[in-house]
Amino acid sequence: MPKDFSVSVLLIAAFLSCSTVASAQYDGYKPLADLTGFKKKFAIESAKVVSITSDFTQEKTLTALTEKITSSGKFWFKRNNRVRIEYLKPFVYLMIMDGDKMLVRDNEKENKINVKSNKLFQQVNRIMIDCVQGTILDSKDFTTKVFEDDKVFLLEMTPVSKALREFFKTIVLKVDKHDYSVNSIEMNEPEGDKTIISFKNKRLNEQVADAVFAL
Repeated sequence: MPKDFSVSVLLIAAFLSCSTVASAQYDGYKPLADLTGFKKKFAIESAKVVSITSDFTQEKTLTALTEKITSSGKFWFKRNNRVRIEYLKPFVYLMIMDGDKMLVRDNEKENKINVKSNKLFQQVNRIMIDCVQGTILDSKDFTTKVFEDDKVFLLEMTPVSKALREFFKTIVLKVDKHDYSVNSIEMNEPEGDKTIISFKNKRLNEQVADAVFAL
């Protein structure tokens, strides 16, 4: 597993916990006219989300390969700062975060991490908190441009910090206008590789047992 995989997985968790994705123009989208109103609505809807359960599919495009690498799994989120991301196919990979503590299991290898001991993980954790609180659009970690079509908001987020720029050139979120939940996350890396995570069967505010996040 690549050494930066945990960072990517944790960032996926951060943005999915947003209850909600430019320097580029996106076909079919137009710039959002009322950004102030969107920020207010975003914060209100974020405050309503107590838990998220979802299936996901990930497509990884590598510049060195002609075929896409596809994987799938399940995602759980519960306030405050509880996350479980479980890749099931074609490999097994588990990441659980409960506050400042994180467990990573890659096949039989298991590693427990204190988020406070890693500056990059601290930064990603702060992004997650901004998402949950609905303040991600005011985050100093990104410059953000917002677009929309009839069904989706599109946020193009460009990392500001050097640490995040080493991993991502841009991050694009597509957010459902109906319930402000994330439909997909696209992570574009500096070398040209791209990862798209698509979420389906999303269930908001269902009861999720604390045992799901046991470390």
